[in-house]
Amino acid sequence: MTFTTRPTLRGTFGMVSSTHWLASQSAMRILELGGNAFDAAVAAGFVLHVVEPHLNGPGGEVPGIIATADDPTPRVLAGQGVAPAGATIDHYTSLGLTLVPGSGPLAATVPGAVDAWLLLLHDHGTLPLRVVLEPAIDYARNGHPLVPRVGETVGTVQELFEENWKTSAALWLRDGRPPTGMFRNEAYAATLERLVTEGEAAGADRQAQVERARKTWREGFVAEAVDKFSKLPHRDSSGEDHAGLVTGDDMAAFQATWEDPATLDWNGYTVAKTGPWGQGPGLLQSLAVLAEIGDVDLDSADGVHTTVEVMKLSYADREAWYGDGADVPLKTLLSPAYAAERAKLVGSEATRELRPGRPDGRKPVLHSIAVGNDLGDATTGEPTVSSDGVTRGDTCHVDVIDRWGNIISATPSGGWLQSSPTIPELGFCLGSRAQMFWLEDGLPASLAPGRRPRTTLTPTLVLRDGQPVMACGSPGGDQQDQWQLLFLLRHLGAGMDLQEAIDAPAWHTTGFPSSFYPRATEPGGLVMESRLGSAVRDDLVRRGHVVTESDAWSLGRLCAVRKEPDGVLAAAANPRGMQGYAVGR
Repeated sequence: MTFTTRPTLRGTFGMVSSTHWLASQSAMRILELGGNAFDAAVAAGFVLHVVEPHLNGPGGEVPGIIATADDPTPRVLAGQGVAPAGATIDHYTSLGLTLVPGSGPLAATVPGAVDAWLLLLHDHGTLPLRVVLEPAIDYARNGHPLVPRVGETVGTVQELFEENWKTSAALWLRDGRPPTGMFRNEAYAATLERLVTEGEAAGADRQAQVERARKTWREGFVAEAVDKFSKLPHRDSSGEDHAGLVTGDDMAAFQATWEDPATLDWNGYTVAKTGPWGQGPGLLQSLAVLAEIGDVDLDSADGVHTTVEVMKLSYADREAWYGDGADVPLKTLLSPAYAAERAKLVGSEATRELRPGRPDGRKPVLHSIAVGNDLGDATTGEPTVSSDGVTRGDTCHVDVIDRWGNIISATPSGGWLQSSPTIPELGFCLGSRAQMFWLEDGLPASLAPGRRPRTTLTPTLVLRDGQPVMACGSPGGDQQDQWQLLFLLRHLGAGMDLQEAIDAPAWHTTGFPSSFYPRATEPGGLVMESRLGSAVRDDLVRRGHVVTESDAWSLGRLCAVRKEPDGVLAAAANPRGMQGYAVGR
């Protein structure tokens, strides 16, 4: 019997897996009250805003993928906010900037998470707004135990808060120290309570209440507070004070939408991801190329090398072709012929250059920074925060499946407590996702008003014979699809149990431009958990990889739920960091 850190949960009623135990349990409570998977996911999403504020917030975003009991066709919940109307390349360059800052008001896109969660509740939920938001309101008003990483994050940016972001200091510092123990955010509790109360003023109809709450968020007191506060100059990662660009008009103009996913048929399954406004299709490209190469032994140096080289190729294409509003040749990028062409590039030695392909004979174009900016040392994939609020890789995830067959994978992120100064009357800050745009015309991910940044957020839904069978995902910024690739290869390819596949050693490459400020790269970079062993490490070094050995349990933070072939529901969660949990019965 293979050792795992915890059992894969199995039952018939419902399953939840998320990156925080309170979110998982809150979602399970909603299922127990008779709600469906979408009610439960919305409850978890709002709880995650409260209990993982260093990883996501109301000012951030959420993409999701769902399938319903009535319609197994996967649909993408597009909750990624857009660049505000004033966010032109000329505006940033006129300030002397060559990159969008990694923190501060100038880095903000229009908040997308709250409207997206409420759209999901409106269109596919069953329970009243107050019931679904009650757990988040309670934890914000009456307190919740902080995970240690929250206090550590605040400690990193304490000087910034005290000297420049005084509204953040007022919320997050206690007697001049980072918070520990129980924590309350009464301002955010009041924000949620007001959304519910104003929603209930629409009458007894559940959907009317939710729609009124959405309108209140976009056009009422929240938008008014954002408009007023965004105009105030604050310090950002450029070292200067700049005002933000998100206005009340931007808030009113944005609404989350439903979209078709990008899909790939692989190994008897159909894997669904967001469109190429996110990095999700890169996972599909990697699966397609590996299908051409054949089976790989993920316990060997050869298997690590092969997956890393394949991922480098997919991420090179991400840099050259992916972006919102761009003419992305996705059909060709996911075609067997293109995958076979790319597979021929995988040799026995590590590559150190970025090698985007030429789909349909087109010439790739890359930003000059994307070609030559050396990181200097590899990121382990753990959430990292600098003293000026710049953040890499901080995200949450939640998966839910219910007894009726509804299923969702969602990856909320952004609006981190360290992203931007706290808006005091709302209890949260704006996000910093605009840092993923390029300040150069003619690129797939060039900044333009109304355009979505090419995000790293990448939930996954898996179908078999046209029926949804699994939802999964992971935090981790640029590493999200790399870690999910290993999980899918192990679980759906090699037949590992859910928890076994999550627990297995992980690795990733840093040999491509980071999506996060300052957009750095490490040619040939490979980060691996030390559990892979010295023999594997030494072999990889011999092949030319620049290897960083990370702690034994430090990479990969997968969540997953699924319907097994016998109809039993299952769930598993990442043990790393001792924070994510699955629940169910």
